[in-house]
Amino acid sequence: MAHEFTSGKLARLGLLSAEDCRQAAEITSRAQFDGIETVRVLFPDQHGLLRGKTVMAGAFASIFDRGLNVPATLLLKDTSHRNAFPVWEGSTGLAGPMRGAGDVLLVPRPDTFRALPWSGHSAWIFCTPVYPDGSPVPFASCSVLQRAVEALEGQGMAASFGLEAEFHICELAGRSAAGDAAARPGAPEQPRNLTRGYQYLAETCYGEVEGVLDLLRRNAQKLGLPVRSVEIEMGPGQVEFTFAPGGAMAQADAMVMFRTMVKEVCARNGLHASFMAKPRLAGAMANGWHVHQSLQDQASGRQLFMPEAAGELSPQASAWMAGLLKYATETSLLIAPTVNSYKRYLPFQLAPNRIGWGEDNRGAMLRALMQPGDTASRIENRAPDSSANPYYALAAQIIAGLAGITEGLEAPPPTLSPYGEDSDRLPRSLGRALDGFGGSLMCRAALGEAFTSYLLQLKQFEWDRYLDTVSEWEQAEYFNLL
Repeated sequence: MAHEFTSGKLARLGLLSAEDCRQAAEITSRAQFDGIETVRVLFPDQHGLLRGKTVMAGAFASIFDRGLNVPATLLLKDTSHRNAFPVWEGSTGLAGPMRGAGDVLLVPRPDTFRALPWSGHSAWIFCTPVYPDGSPVPFASCSVLQRAVEALEGQGMAASFGLEAEFHICELAGRSAAGDAAARPGAPEQPRNLTRGYQYLAETCYGEVEGVLDLLRRNAQKLGLPVRSVEIEMGPGQVEFTFAPGGAMAQADAMVMFRTMVKEVCARNGLHASFMAKPRLAGAMANGWHVHQSLQDQASGRQLFMPEAAGELSPQASAWMAGLLKYATETSLLIAPTVNSYKRYLPFQLAPNRIGWGEDNRGAMLRALMQPGDTASRIENRAPDSSANPYYALAAQIIAGLAGITEGLEAPPPTLSPYGEDSDRLPRSLGRALDGFGGSLMCRAALGEAFTSYLLQLKQFEWDRYLDTVSEWEQAEYFNLL
């Protein structure tokens, strides 16, 4: 079988290595032995959501031979599933099959194959979209992150990331009628808080919902995700899972796997899970996605953020933080990608609202956790939220941190009053984030013109729809008054 894969279309195009082909033979044999009936052939789209097709077990091997075609418009949709690009017009600026809703080719990534523990007959595998001739799609999620990783490797360094993901679990008061849900986007669920009040890290609250948390934990562990802790968060129905550190691509994959598993398992059990940054629930707290990051020298394995003496920063840690701070506004679109994301940046809510860093300070954008002799020395970026595309978000950390190093930047003094000092504020709206990203020479150089232009149009389409919509706030504020 491995020999067959090495002579297939994907191998001939250089899209599968010999090792990929070896793993493909192993995976297809294992799927047959385990009685897998269906395989979900998926790719993480521009929002970090999984899309794709389900193939029968008998057709699984063909995916490694010639890939799988899917409509290119899947890469052009905004969060309402509308096409954000004029695919039927002649001068769209889009390349190849992006014009006229042609096909792109999904190339499977063997290391992402997983049997699904909550669906015993099924498995999934993640793919990278490419153009039909095998050339890369410049805005495909995995490709964007891989380019950033390679740029860092080119400087002799590698980054590790540890993840903390907050989300809400709700009971359903009643599903919307099918007719009401048949819209773009569909009608939201009608939720009730799963737990009562503010019970941060409360043992009795954990005991109340242990059943569903155990269900999620066990499924995550069966997927091979390195769960470290399960925690009751501040708001009602809010929980947090944390994961052991790992490489950028593995952690982006893990975040997508985790979010997808949580939503599917909760839905199967009559619950609704949401990673929305600031859901409109009674007493809801915002969902952050705290990205812990450290840097290693590839040749020696030395931890580059570990300081020599207490109270000091290593040169690399200082420069990396300075880069994250300097380019915070310019990269905000990559870590806080929705209109709703910017409702989270409020003072005294355990989320940052200003651009600065502090020593073990949870109100600061960057929380420095670095001590001499501590190989776990790291920087925690508290600005990302749980709705971010993980591939784009981790790429943002790498390109901004690396820019700080290559530009020889130094971090400013740490903040003692993260909400009170007169430092620059994080963007207060998606519109401000679009302005920052669009004007960023660093982002254009690091991510490429094709990607930056694409993301600007995609998110501007979303922002314009928001601006054109009359909100409930406006109706309540003005309809009776004026």
